[in-house]
Amino acid sequence: MQENLMKVKHKMSKFSQNRIESKLSEAISTLIVKGEIKNPNVSTLCSVSKVSLSHDNAYATVYISTVLDDEALLKSVDGLQKSAPYIQGRIGKFLGTRNTPKLTFRPDTSYEEAQKINDLIDSLVKDGE
Repeated sequence: MQENLMKVKHKMSKFSQNRIESKLSEAISTLIVKGEIKNPNVSTLCSVSKVSLSHDNAYATVYISTVLDDEALLKSVDGLQKSAPYIQGRIGKFLGTRNTPKLTFRPDTSYEEAQKINDLIDSLVKDGE
């Protein structure tokens, strides 16, 4: 009985964590797109690709991607990191939770890596023909 209760509690906390991650992603994306982050390094062409919340909901890692080059991505991530206290304040009001997670911004280059793998596969297929 105790074990079943723990499984249900874990599923509920995972559901809650996913919901908060989704809300964080939505809120940060909105701030970026609307240009509400006044740091000149933050491009409005950046987007939140993933949010990972710690188990205790105290920390969130926000992965940022862009259609621009790597330099613009790194500048935007740096600008977002410097604006993190402002973003956390705005998100605290949006989430309506007791505590707002401390945000850390990281560049997400998975799209570029996937493109390189696709290009490599394409070149191997062409060589095999």
